[in-house]
Amino acid sequence: MITVGIDVGFLTTKAAISEGGKVIAFHEVLTGDSGREASAKAVKAALSSPAMDSKDIAKIVSTGAGKGDIPYDGEQATEMLCDVKGALYYFPLAKTVIDMGAECVRVIRCGPTGRVLDFGLNDKCAAGAGIFLDVIAKALEIDLVDIGTLSLQGKEDIDITATCSVFAESEVVGLIARGKDKASILAGILKSVANRIYTLANRVGIVQDVIFIGGGAKNVGLVKNLKTLFKKELLIPQNPQVIGAIGAALIAQERSQ
Repeated sequence: MITVGIDVGFLTTKAAISEGGKVIAFHEVLTGDSGREASAKAVKAALSSPAMDSKDIAKIVSTGAGKGDIPYDGEQATEMLCDVKGALYYFPLAKTVIDMGAECVRVIRCGPTGRVLDFGLNDKCAAGAGIFLDVIAKALEIDLVDIGTLSLQGKEDIDITATCSVFAESEVVGLIARGKDKASILAGILKSVANRIYTLANRVGIVQDVIFIGGGAKNVGLVKNLKTLFKKELLIPQNPQVIGAIGAALIAQERSQ
């Protein structure tokens, strides 16, 4: 029996396949203009490696901002529940899950059985989610994937004070006009984002161990700043951006039994 989890995000859509409580495949595509088309494409690709038949799917569970926009009959689950389920699949003893996606930062405190005990979300206008880094990358004319690595080369300590993406972008443009180097600007940006995540985590309550998931967990500069603030190593699974879809697939397994 196989089950499918679909996480329809603002920038990317992920599909994961579970069989017998084990994750056996996943795939990620750009969401583009249609979550329905992206979902179908991601599921088809995930089913192809290893080759599986869509007729064998017992249940589909969707999550994410576009969880209602999929071309399948299925159930839905909250992003918090899917994050925890997917994160604990890799690190069963963890108690705090941080998820930084394109539109939202979530900090979730969970119990030993995976029950959500408390959670917090970033402010909608706060310059702390992944889409903000995409805006900054375009302003600095660099690739988004290079932000973390380039930030490690910063030599000047720059503080970014704006808490709104629009104002922060203007602040960055001003720094460029003053001749500040891109690496130091990025270091300041990531330090600012890390401080906001840490503040949110403190409001929810930090209990070790802490798992960091979502696209933000692939940013080495951001991870470095968070480790300094938490004064602990962060647990980061491989392919942290697909954890929500993995959690949805595992929840589908539980619900189909």
